[in-house]
Amino acid sequence: VRAMKAAGYLDIDEPFDGLFTQGMVCHETYKDEAGKWLFPEEVTKEAGGAVQVETGRPVKIGRSESMSKSKKNVVDPEAIIENYGADTARLFMLSDTPPERDLEWSDAGVDGAWRYLNRLFRVVAEPAVPVTERGSRAPATFDDAAAALRKETHKTIEGVTDDIERFHFNRAVARIRELTNAIVKFGESGGGEGGAGTGWALREALEATIKLVAPMTPHLAEELWHLLGHEALVAEESWPLADPSLAVDDAVTIAVQINGKLRGTIDLPRGAAQEVAEAAALRLPAVAGATDGKAFRRVIV
Repeated sequence: VRAMKAAGYLDIDEPFDGLFTQGMVCHETYKDEAGKWLFPEEVTKEAGGAVQVETGRPVKIGRSESMSKSKKNVVDPEAIIENYGADTARLFMLSDTPPERDLEWSDAGVDGAWRYLNRLFRVVAEPAVPVTERGSRAPATFDDAAAALRKETHKTIEGVTDDIERFHFNRAVARIRELTNAIVKFGESGGGEGGAGTGWALREALEATIKLVAPMTPHLAEELWHLLGHEALVAEESWPLADPSLAVDDAVTIAVQINGKLRGTIDLPRGAAQEVAEAAALRLPAVAGATDGKAFRRVIV
C-alpha cells in the first residue's frame, strides 16, 4: 500500500495503524482404510481408536491441522448453533486460547462453555439471596461479605476492560467466570445472612457480569438483562466503570527469597514499611532456620 501511494496509484490513508494476525482454527484429521478423508461427524471414537459411523470400520486419526475443505476436518456451524446456540460457540472460541494462537476445536471445550452459560443463567434467574429493586440507592454501609463481593466486582471490571483493550479475550472470559464463581459462593454463604448491602451488592455484581459478557454472548445477555427488570437493551447501556478504591487490593502477597531460593510468602498491607516487611519475613520458620546466627549482607524489599 505504501509503495502504491508513493507511485501515485492511491490517494487514501492506511485503513489501520497495525495488523493483528489471528491464529487458525484446528481440528483432527481422519481417513478411512482406503485413505479417503472423512468429516468429523462421520467418525465416532471408541476405546483404543475410532471407527467410521456408517461402516464400523477402523479410522486412522491424523494430526490436528487448520480446518480445510480438502481434508474435511471442518465443523458445521449450523450443527453447533442447533445443539448449543451461537453464544456458546462464540464464547468457546474467545475463551480457549489467545487470538494470535491456533485454536484447537474440541467438543469438550464447546460443552464446557455451554455448561457455564447455563450456570450463569441460573445465577441470574434463581438468585440465592433477594436482589434489591432496580434503581435502588446504595446503602451507607456494607457488611464484610457484601464488601468483598463489591471488591471482586470492580476488580473484574477493571481487569476485563484492560484485557479487551489488549485483545486478551481468553483472560477476560476467565475473569468473568471467576466473578460468577464469587457470586455463587456469596449466595451459598447466605450473602452475609442478609447483612447490610447484601441485595444491592448482588445486583451490582450481576449487572456488571451481564454487561461484561454481553459483547461475547449478546443473545443470553439481553435475556438476563430483562430478567433483572430492565426494559431497555443492555447493548444500549454504557460500559461499566471500576471504582479505583474498590479495584485495589488492601493486602498483597510477597515472595521471600534467600540467595535467590524461595523460602515462603507473606501477606502484607499495601504500602507497608520496609521494617514491617522484613520483620514479617524473619518470622517465617523456613527463613528463621536458614538465617539463624548469620549476618545479612543485603536486604532487598
